[in-house]
Amino acid sequence: MQDTTLVTGALGCIGAWTLRNLVRAGRRAVAFDLGEDRRRLRLIMSDDEIAHIEFVRGDITDFAQVDALFEKHAITHVVHLAGLQVPFCRANPVLGAQVNVVGTVNIFEAARRRTGQVERIVYASSAAVYDVDDAKPGEAVAPNASGHPATLYGVYKQANEGTARIYFTENGVCSIGLRPYIVYGPARDQGMTSAPTKAMFAAAMGQPFHIPYGGRADYEYADDVAKTFLACASAEFSGAEVFNLPGAVLHMRELIAAIEAVEPASAGRITFDDKPLPFPEELDGSPLDALLGGVPRRPLVDAVRETIAVFRDAVASGRMKESE
Repeated sequence: MQDTTLVTGALGCIGAWTLRNLVRAGRRAVAFDLGEDRRRLRLIMSDDEIAHIEFVRGDITDFAQVDALFEKHAITHVVHLAGLQVPFCRANPVLGAQVNVVGTVNIFEAARRRTGQVERIVYASSAAVYDVDDAKPGEAVAPNASGHPATLYGVYKQANEGTARIYFTENGVCSIGLRPYIVYGPARDQGMTSAPTKAMFAAAMGQPFHIPYGGRADYEYADDVAKTFLACASAEFSGAEVFNLPGAVLHMRELIAAIEAVEPASAGRITFDDKPLPFPEELDGSPLDALLGGVPRRPLVDAVRETIAVFRDAVASGRMKESE
């Protein structure tokens, strides 16, 4: 049977990068999303590459649709990214729970009904399962540390980790959950932690930008995150584990310095509030490094340079507007 990877939330940032990596590896990809806006895909993929993707429009909260999707397309691997982010969960908690929690149960239940067909689910959890007080001073949070999320979004993600555990212990559904922190790069334009990427776009356009938070945090380049999801989908592994996603732990000053190094004209025009996010500064990602034999990590300045170059090219070609 041909491997077929289902990507849910496929039109989001990580979804777009996951699809790009699948297509460039010559692997069959099915994209599932309620939306139809492919601008993030067009930002990082050619029309010819996009043409290789099978698109299915549907609602992750509708089990009948999800179940039919698995059946029709003979899904063997899942990269489950569909979910509403912190501001949207806060604005509409009921919809947030339906998408983030019920949608995840639907994915696991569809996989359970196809034992022997679906080999692995890799799903997006989040660093938001932890509160800042879950970290000991000067220490990274261990992957098995108990979390006390400070947002409904974090509570929903924590529930998904429990769902994955039960589906393995009771039904043998194999899964890996990953907890990204601040994902940045082309196509990252929504959510509380999208501000650093918006600052890179502003620098590319010669515009000022203010980031509404600061402090130290873990930064992960979107392409590296997508590659890690796909590496987990094919890794030698059985069980239901959740891993922190290791990146580069930086102070906001260091991130802005990298932007200024790539775009010297932006010096002094990117500012920030030096108040940290309500999450721990650093999460221990060493177990994931051990599982995969190393997690992809693009050097910060290289990733910022690539991001700014993509933005410039997109504006020049009309795929983005200067005001975006």
